[in-house]
Amino acid sequence: MNESSQQTPWYRQAAAVIPQHVILKSIGTPLFISLFFGAYFYLLKDPAYPTTVMPFTLLDRLVGFQPLAMPLYISLWVYVSLPPALLATRRELYGYGMAMAGTCLAGLVIFYFWPTSVPAADIDWALYPGVDFLKNMDASGNACPSLHVATAIFSGIWLHHLLRRFGGPPWILIFNGMWCIGITYSTLATRQHVAMDVLAGLSLGVLGAYLSLRQRAHTELAGKVRHPII
Repeated sequence: MNESSQQTPWYRQAAAVIPQHVILKSIGTPLFISLFFGAYFYLLKDPAYPTTVMPFTLLDRLVGFQPLAMPLYISLWVYVSLPPALLATRRELYGYGMAMAGTCLAGLVIFYFWPTSVPAADIDWALYPGVDFLKNMDASGNACPSLHVATAIFSGIWLHHLLRRFGGPPWILIFNGMWCIGITYSTLATRQHVAMDVLAGLSLGVLGAYLSLRQRAHTELAGKVRHPII
């Protein structure tokens, strides 16, 4: 980062990046989400193999059902849109998109060969219209790994990296981490997933983010070697 960028406040750097390739960003993110949901719901409705019911563990008993966690759960779709919005070049956007797609594809492959579902909860969903709508739209299948968690973790790690690149203050980094944790918590609190789904999703998201950021670092290093700053 050069001297002028270090003197520019982090939020101004972010604001300057958001409009760059705005058409690609505004079309690419919804298109990716639509394609993902098409594959996700196809596997959900037509599993190729018998479905395994995931076990209910002590952690699931400790995290009680909380319908007020619904806004956090739904906020994932805003959260996953933030990292690509903060990328500056087409190359970065394509690389990020491929990495996110690879992470989701890994989960979908697992869903195909090992369909899973969460155990039935002793809850009258009709008493909670918001959660009831979610249950009717997104059934209890495609449970492990939780791609809700995997994509949140993947986005959270990337967002942390980008905010640090802009020189974001500690409070915005903490806010990002708390939002990511909140989304992860909401998957348990809404009974959309159990703890084992969350753990598997967390592992998948961390792996995907680590590999993609390592590749990004190698690419940037190679560029500096080819074009050294004199």
